[in-house]
Amino acid sequence: MAKAAVVEERQARGTRVRAAEVPALELDRLIHERMRLGIVSALAVTEAISFNDLKKLLKTTDGNLSVHARKLEEAGYIGCSKYFEGRLPKTEYRLKAGGRRALERYLAHMEALIEATRER
Repeated sequence: MAKAAVVEERQARGTRVRAAEVPALELDRLIHERMRLGIVSALAVTEAISFNDLKKLLKTTDGNLSVHARKLEEAGYIGCSKYFEGRLPKTEYRLKAGGRRALERYLAHMEALIEATRER
């Protein structure tokens, strides 16, 4: 069984994952980047968030947020909906099921690494 599958299986059962089962080389690089981790984390605690609110929360620029959100959207981690409120265009993001699973795997991985570091 692949290590990623072991992590998911143990996580589903509520069993702790050992650090040896999740080596640092298998970190989800898409989420590991600071801005993208911020986007996914913000979306994990709310149903949806507007582009402007997310930009303020993460203290970033329009361009930076757009680039990182697009990468997450292309990976199927987040969904983006665009609409008009009156004459004003609005963009809203939501975390998709694949994004939630990826974040949970990432957090389990980081917890295992932290635990292994403390054991030494």
